[in-house]
Amino acid sequence: MMQDLPNATQIRDSAQSASLAQGVSLALGATAMWGMFPLVFKTVAHIPALEVLAHRSAWSLVFVTLLMVAVGRRGEIFSKSFYAPRTLRTMALSGLAVATNWGIFIWAVAHDLVLQSSLGYYISPLMSVALGVVFLGERLHIAAWAAIALAVVGVSVLVINLGQVPWVSIGLAVSWSIYGLVRKTAPVGSLPGLYLETLLLLPVALSYIAWLPLHDGATTFGGSVADSALLAGTGLVTALPLLLFARATRILRLSTIGLLMYIVPTAQFLLAVFVFDEPFTTAHLIAFAFIWLGLAVYGWGSSRSRPVVAAE
Repeated sequence: MMQDLPNATQIRDSAQSASLAQGVSLALGATAMWGMFPLVFKTVAHIPALEVLAHRSAWSLVFVTLLMVAVGRRGEIFSKSFYAPRTLRTMALSGLAVATNWGIFIWAVAHDLVLQSSLGYYISPLMSVALGVVFLGERLHIAAWAAIALAVVGVSVLVINLGQVPWVSIGLAVSWSIYGLVRKTAPVGSLPGLYLETLLLLPVALSYIAWLPLHDGATTFGGSVADSALLAGTGLVTALPLLLFARATRILRLSTIGLLMYIVPTAQFLLAVFVFDEPFTTAHLIAFAFIWLGLAVYGWGSSRSRPVVAAE
């Protein structure tokens, strides 16, 4: 007996399933790379953080430009409207925010503070919510306020028990949240945006790199061929996950993307505790528990306040 041929609905559902699987795979690839960043930047931990930051900014521009060409967006690079004054002002501010975030992260990895880095990226979504209230006049549901309060309690536990403010965590959370706030108003996408940000950072980065040989005999491209390759590689690892993530955001719902993004601080947390053997005290456990609970409360409240299924 001849087998029935698939109908149009079955074909469409199959295509949607394949597209969803592709989107999840792309997002997992991007978040896994970001989560492994501490391993990457440990390889250049012996190089001063400002030098690594300058090279990361400069080499990111090289690889992002190549990606722009590869995905067929070369026309934007040569378009006058792409460099409108308002756009450049916005991207200069976001570039400053992302450079600050990169710099703090690079310094944290070099100084064995990956656990604080993880904490900062867990806090970032709640910090973004708070900035939305202050600068955009957004109104929050009660669960969001409870989540922010729980995060504050978590950070306070560390301050009280360890006797020091987790500046790395706060700096990463604030800089990344400001970056997100600025990019929310920017009239460009993620890949073109990073191109403009690194383009605007380039004069400062190149000036610092050129100044290095004049200071204490430092070299321009690292102390060895291996160091030079590693410094160039920081640009590649910055650009590659962005390409995967940009594609994933075109396929998946933002709620799915938001959930998958927690892979990044979770991977950093696991690396800090089980690979880098950073101290994880009872105070850390309590603090992280409060923040994880806050994120769970926020996620629960958000799911109840908006439709689960996005409009087609």
